[in-house]
Amino acid sequence: NCDFTTMSDERSPSSALARVLIIGAGSRGTAYARAVSESGQGIVAAVAEPIAFKRDLLGSKYIWNSTEGPAEGQEFSDWKHFLRWETKRRSDAAAGRQVPPAIDAISICILDEQHAEVVTALGHLSIHTLCEKPLATTLKDCMAISAAMSSRQGGQSAIFGIGHVLRYSPHNMLLRELVLEDQVIGSVLSMEHTEPVGNWHFTHSYVRGNWRKESTTAPSLLTKSCHDIDFLLWMLCSPTPGSNFAPHVPAAVASFGSLKQFQRARKPAGAGTATNCLQCPIEKTCTYSAPRIYYDNQLAKGNTDWPVNIVNPEIEACYNDHGKNAAKDMLFKTLGVDYDDNTPPEEIHKRPWFGRCVWESENDVCDDQFVLLSWNDDPLIGTPNTSPPSPKINETPARMAKTASFHMIAQTEKQCERRGRIYGEKGEISYDGTLITIYDFSTGQFSHRRPHRPGGGHGGGDYGLATQFLKAVNAVKSKELSIEQAQIQHLG
Repeated sequence: NCDFTTMSDERSPSSALARVLIIGAGSRGTAYARAVSESGQGIVAAVAEPIAFKRDLLGSKYIWNSTEGPAEGQEFSDWKHFLRWETKRRSDAAAGRQVPPAIDAISICILDEQHAEVVTALGHLSIHTLCEKPLATTLKDCMAISAAMSSRQGGQSAIFGIGHVLRYSPHNMLLRELVLEDQVIGSVLSMEHTEPVGNWHFTHSYVRGNWRKESTTAPSLLTKSCHDIDFLLWMLCSPTPGSNFAPHVPAAVASFGSLKQFQRARKPAGAGTATNCLQCPIEKTCTYSAPRIYYDNQLAKGNTDWPVNIVNPEIEACYNDHGKNAAKDMLFKTLGVDYDDNTPPEEIHKRPWFGRCVWESENDVCDDQFVLLSWNDDPLIGTPNTSPPSPKINETPARMAKTASFHMIAQTEKQCERRGRIYGEKGEISYDGTLITIYDFSTGQFSHRRPHRPGGGHGGGDYGLATQFLKAVNAVKSKELSIEQAQIQHLG
């Protein structure tokens, strides 16, 4: 059970810091590089990224001096390059030759459908690994990853974490403590949880972006909200910390969803045959105008970070070196790129099209989906519900039947600011990522908790996960804990 209150204060000696390789220098790779650097638990030692500009940008920020450039073993063109280098390094070390220091941990931040190939190829190296969510896009790949990270003796060969960052934000850790440990509302009867994706954010990632098509990536519930499902299970399945009871698993699961808005049949008549915003007669008044989303609301205000740098990763350097007008020209040139009926399907599938009309894209993933879960009563042997009264004050009660619902919805004003309610025997809790409100049925009183909200993504979850992962790595590296002990203590 990780303790967020100690994350920023407990810093390992610099000589013992875990050396981390970032595989994938996109937005998530950069987020984890920042979190590693700020954690005091590790250093970003190397980056593997096929796009030279992205590789240089991350490396110059977090690894090497920008004037001197990378040293040997600090940059790789891709994960295969690293595998060749590490294989040779180990061979040289076995032969008694002097070698560069080893990589202690890997953070895999590439496209979802590539995770399995990388983890299974590197698994035999037994390097501690943090893989971005979702773990994989098929059950077969998940099983292959599990096998790759297992030792020949049947246990774990290394620490392994998944980017389910919602577990590691101060807000959610406090919420779980209040519900599961302090039981401020008694036994939970029902829980509602919503992720408002955000109207233009959904079009950016799931209509125009990399995650728009189920056949080339996965359903949006998996690619966007698998950590929300993980959050629900973490809140409602886990036994009280320190107990030996098995998880209270759901008895039934159902889901309903569809693509409602962003389809050709709903295209405004005024848009005519236009397939790109820059050629559209109603661009100025369209809610999903790409020039408005990326220029008016972002670049024109000086933002060269997400989502602008996803449209074109070179815009930030262009803005800094040549000014706003040059960056605007670069942005609009990228937005103007389009495809037509003569473009090969494989060319369309392999890249995003950020200037494309949202009603003329090839997207097919859900923009609205519900997941419903139901649990049965679970009488635990030896508890007051199944045996004579016990004198033990803290005896764990039987776990009651309960329900939970999750709603992923695209058409929202809020952007990824999750909210929900939890209904219990003794009270009710509402939460929104910033404030937790508790209502006590017996007193009729409200109480409020406002946990610390650090910087970084997911309410501090990115930073929290990176810190806990590195604490586990360092504990194994220093031989304080076994792999299994460190996994449980720091990652849960």
